[in-house]
Amino acid sequence: DGTEENWDRIIDVNLKGVWSCMKYEIRQMLKQEGGTIVNIASTAGFRGFPNESAYVASKHGVVGLTKAAAIEYARQNIRVNSVCPGATDTKMFGEFKDLATQTDPKVWDSFIETIPMGRVAEPAETAEAALWLCSDAATYVTGQIMPVDGGLTT
Repeated sequence: DGTEENWDRIIDVNLKGVWSCMKYEIRQMLKQEGGTIVNIASTAGFRGFPNESAYVASKHGVVGLTKAAAIEYARQNIRVNSVCPGATDTKMFGEFKDLATQTDPKVWDSFIETIPMGRVAEPAETAEAALWLCSDAATYVTGQIMPVDGGLTT
């Protein structure tokens, strides 16, 4: 039931936006003989969610783009990985929580129950995963899709 305009907007932002950034990042990294890219996907890059087909497709696309670029540029010393956050305590997610609890507080409780760790992430937890992927501790890691989701996609 979604509109083509909505589909295009989501794909343009979530997938084409990542592709556009990588296009110029890789050009620079080739000049400097290496670098690291960490794309942000989502748990929606691992699984489907109802009524979110454009979003899910865009995040699956980011996962595929990450894997393809990792293989294409591994010998040029460019590592490409992706972090896939789950539910994270952001302003946007807070609006979802507010709506869910206004409708029925049990809806929020049921949602939290689906997360094995029983809570949503703090933004810093996703940032720490991305920082590790950029660090010298991860120099032999490329093409990996790292969920930061409290065990949701396990």
